Amino acid sequence: MDISTKTTAPPAPTDPPTPSLDKRGARGATRPGDRIFLGLSRGSGILLLVIMAAIAAFLTYRASMVLSKNDGNFLTTFEWNANATPPVFGIAVLAFGTIVSSVVAMAIAVPVAVGIALFITHYAPKKLGGTIAYVVDLLAAVPSIVYGLWGALFLVPHLTGFYSWLDDYFGWTGIFEWQGGAPRTLLAVGILLAIMILPIITNVSREVFRQAPLMHQEAALALGATRWEVIRMSVIPFGRSGVISASMLGLGRALGETMAVATVLSPSFEINASLLDPGGGTFAQNIAAKFSEATEQGRDALIASGLVLFIITLVVNGAARAIIARRKEYSGANA
Repeated sequence: MDISTKTTAPPAPTDPPTPSLDKRGARGATRPGDRIFLGLSRGSGILLLVIMAAIAAFLTYRASMVLSKNDGNFLTTFEWNANATPPVFGIAVLAFGTIVSSVVAMAIAVPVAVGIALFITHYAPKKLGGTIAYVVDLLAAVPSIVYGLWGALFLVPHLTGFYSWLDDYFGWTGIFEWQGGAPRTLLAVGILLAIMILPIITNVSREVFRQAPLMHQEAALALGATRWEVIRMSVIPFGRSGVISASMLGLGRALGETMAVATVLSPSFEINASLLDPGGGTFAQNIAAKFSEATEQGRDALIASGLVLFIITLVVNGAARAIIARRKEYSGANA
């Protein structure tokens, strides 16, 4: 008699269930070290926001105390007599001088800094590139007052011939017309600021260009591209957002530079179309020059001008962040 048996295959072995990423993340967050690090990170971010808000509140409060007493228009008055009764002061000249000197500095420094960074990373031999990078790093360590003394004692006296040349060939534009006075003008300040911010822009740009994907460069070379075409098609597009960030760092220093500008510039509360004629001033330079002789009312007026500089800096950094966010495909930046 046939006995039929019903056999069943043994169940296939199954892998033990693995916790999901969310569960593992939640479980990891319960560890003491993770909780401490999370708390420190979150607290640091909140503390930064609190400090910024406290600075803005302080500047706004002190500025409001004196703006209500101002007998002039704070935005358009070409005068600074904050110790008078009633006070008369305005920031028109200071805003003009700050913006013009910073624009001149950026126009000079950014192309030179990018050129130096590209030369160090893609053209210079290793030893020469290292030496140039070391010298640039040394420039970043020089104190502002040393730059100011160098500018006043060496740079300004040697600008006379340069001013005369600009007046001879470009004086017809009105921007480079020179009346023959001392070259302690916004152009001299812009040149000095360009030298001061050059190391910042160069160092950041150099590190960004070094991170350009090597495979992209090799692929371009394999297709017959020249070295400049490789840089133009792969290196510069990749590092564009980094160069913008570096430029904004340099611009932040140019906007707030005090001692070097105060040493070189001979300010006057008037606006001249020519960069070679005396006139103009900057927010930081005016605060440094007027603070020692200012009364409590005068100090509040200087704080009001500092509030404007604070707002300008926030706007500049916000604009830079927006530009970088639009080009995040090159930098990996997130909004």
